[in-house]
Amino acid sequence: MDLTSLIGLIIGLAGLILGFVLEEGKVGMLLKETAALIVFGGTIGAVTVSFSSEELKTIPYFLKVVFTNKKIEFGETIDQLVQVADKARREGLLSLETQLEELENEFMRRALQLVIDGTDPELTRNMLEMEIEAFEKRQKLGVDIFNAAGGFAPTMGIIGTVMGLVQVLSNVSEPDKLGGAIAVAFIATLYGIFSANILWIPFAGKIKVKTEKEVKLMELVLEGVLSVQAGENPRVIREKLMTFLAPAEKQAMFEAQKAGVEM
Repeated sequence: MDLTSLIGLIIGLAGLILGFVLEEGKVGMLLKETAALIVFGGTIGAVTVSFSSEELKTIPYFLKVVFTNKKIEFGETIDQLVQVADKARREGLLSLETQLEELENEFMRRALQLVIDGTDPELTRNMLEMEIEAFEKRQKLGVDIFNAAGGFAPTMGIIGTVMGLVQVLSNVSEPDKLGGAIAVAFIATLYGIFSANILWIPFAGKIKVKTEKEVKLMELVLEGVLSVQAGENPRVIREKLMTFLAPAEKQAMFEAQKAGVEM
């Protein structure tokens, strides 16, 4: 479970409701089925029109991406690649065949399999880069879908408000009821803006951030595997791959290595 996604939703919803209650509002005033139907139904309909059925089938997968936390360890991956490089230098590339099943990273397994099979280094790079690019395009679809929903939702809220005001103005003969009716009409706008800025756009942002992190790891693996294929010194490979890390991550790895040496 990705706790930041869940906590963010809770904080956003709680902030909205608590602020409204502190202004002496009642929570029940925010719950209007008709407004929800117009906004969420309209948003879903607009998104459905905008994308193909095959693309829409990916929504459950992208929701899973938002709310689950995939373990991505750059330091651990670098250590694995250095170990692989050391084994390849001592025993040859074919010796890596027995180690493939132990690797959890599927992309690394496929990359090393290409190397073991004797694939030309340039072809290996091209194939792996194509896989990375294809992964980015697949993930971008999720970003596009939720960004589209984030664009449609506020507009649907305004439509719902206008529809509500039309109904209000048609009953202008009862002025004592106008205030409450107008308030209800504007609930649709609230739903539209809230869903766009607390749900859909943040979902797109979370997918984008996670994709960038996964792509960075794949690029690290790509460079590491090509270095193994080239027979480079494991120590040089480690230094090369460390350039992918942020300063804080580098420092943490240095400290971990130092602690390991001292032990």
